[in-house]
Amino acid sequence: MELTQIAYFLTVAETQHVTRAAKQLHLSQPALTRAIRRMEEELGVPLFLPKGRGLMLSEYGAYLQKKLTPIYGALMQIPDQLQRMARLENQTVHLNVLAASTLITEAVIAYHNAHESMRFEITQHRESALFDVGVTTRLWQPDAEAETGNRTVLTEPIYLAVPRKHPLAGIGTLPLADARDEGFISLMGSHQFRLICDQYCQHAGFAPHIIFESDSPAAVKNMIAAEMGVAFWPAATWGKPDTDAIRLLTITDPICQRDLVFDFHSNKTDESAAHDFYRFLVQYCADAIAK
Repeated sequence: MELTQIAYFLTVAETQHVTRAAKQLHLSQPALTRAIRRMEEELGVPLFLPKGRGLMLSEYGAYLQKKLTPIYGALMQIPDQLQRMARLENQTVHLNVLAASTLITEAVIAYHNAHESMRFEITQHRESALFDVGVTTRLWQPDAEAETGNRTVLTEPIYLAVPRKHPLAGIGTLPLADARDEGFISLMGSHQFRLICDQYCQHAGFAPHIIFESDSPAAVKNMIAAEMGVAFWPAATWGKPDTDAIRLLTITDPICQRDLVFDFHSNKTDESAAHDFYRFLVQYCADAIAK
């Protein structure tokens, strides 16, 4: 049975009158009669019986009407459901955050407070391309363009964080080689930030002596404040220390910075909402770096 046949049959079954059904369907009466007859021939049973000037459902027709009515109703709802899904999807931003997660989370919260209808789904998949906005990091590339198409690059300073009572705490700036004998508190090796910092240490002529590793930036900060060691500190992502137990020193040799890379993927029929968030996110992070 074709969907058109089902529509014809259910209309005749409801009206029990071919002429009225034909008017509702904007179809000629002979054409509708032929369609019903073809359907009966295909099924091999009579669907209607004559009743006065109209029709009545046969036993088979009544059974078929009972079975087809909910199915046809569900089918007719599908276009509206798909449109609602599309509207909902267009109001959902899929983020793949592989760097600066604390800062990105703050930006998401700030944006959602002003756009309560927006939904966010945040993942951390290195190999995935199924996202609207992606945030990654890399070693600072001085000659990289700040913006190309759907990519924006922001450069974030990296400080050396030391306990307040540390011998280096009062100097303000230092070459990284001066920290070669320090015990470093670090994020786990899988973090891109950790790999960047290791490269700067190699440039300064040493491999960092890691005394504590954690997946949590908060744990790293607490260990520094407890005078357990020193650590690299991304300026905007981690913000200013919320305790006077930590001092941030500017590294002069090499100049320690990293690029935050923001990518926008065109994945939606209406990408205006996702793109609006992307521009907000870039500006939010740029403002944080500028502070």
